[in-house]
Amino acid sequence: MAFKFEDLRVWQISLNLSNEVDILAKGFPKIELFSLTTQIKKAADSVNLNIAEGCMGQSKAEFSRFLTYSVRSGLEVVSCLFMALSRKYISEPQFKKLYDEYESLCKMISKLKSSL
Repeated sequence: MAFKFEDLRVWQISLNLSNEVDILAKGFPKIELFSLTTQIKKAADSVNLNIAEGCMGQSKAEFSRFLTYSVRSGLEVVSCLFMALSRKYISEPQFKKLYDEYESLCKMISKLKSSL
């Protein structure tokens, strides 16, 4: 693989989750197109993009900073999931699946950050 981040399991998982969120958000009502739909998709993409960007940085401190951004974006996805559930755009099983996956991913990212 050409880029270092491609080998990171957290990056691979975040890419898959970003794609899952994209598919999920396509089912949101059209009224949410420029609000919750956009927000959850941007947050999910941001998890992945911050891992990649930070990984190619010049220092461990810089990578750590980007991993913090990545976790924060993961938390933003979870908050958006709560909103989607409360507005009845997603089912409880859809919510639970992604909630659990983002919880696991955020823990993995935090462990990676601690290991730097």
